[in-house]
Amino acid sequence: MAVTYENDIVTWAKEQAHLLRSGKLSAIDIEHIAEEIEDVGKSEQRELANRMALLLSHLLKWQYQPERQRSSWQRTIKEQRKAIARRLKNTPSLKATVTDLDWFEDVWGDSISLAIAETGMDCFPEICPWIMVNILSEDWLPSTDGH
Repeated sequence: MAVTYENDIVTWAKEQAHLLRSGKLSAIDIEHIAEEIEDVGKSEQRELANRMALLLSHLLKWQYQPERQRSSWQRTIKEQRKAIARRLKNTPSLKATVTDLDWFEDVWGDSISLAIAETGMDCFPEICPWIMVNILSEDWLPSTDGH
């Protein structure tokens, strides 16, 4: 008896892959397979959003807490930039996501929440003051004098 999607997704996925490879298309769970395929794209977008929010929160901390700047912050900034660049290279359709204003507003909100949680400060701008070219630039860091 076939395992259902709801009972054991891992076994279900293996069974579905076997059915597809065997050409038993009438036996596959089309609806759930379609959902899973869509979820792969959503997962990639969530990963990009999480990395971007972490990058932005560290850029905020860098600018607003110059006295606490540490090499660990620079490492996190560098790591997130590299990971974002790899994602954009390996999944070119995500480039459109980065330029989507609604997506970026959500990410900016998440980055502010992270920065507030980590600093206890609540003085961050409602709108991102930086351009994407700088945010993703390997060597750029925000000014610590507020400009």
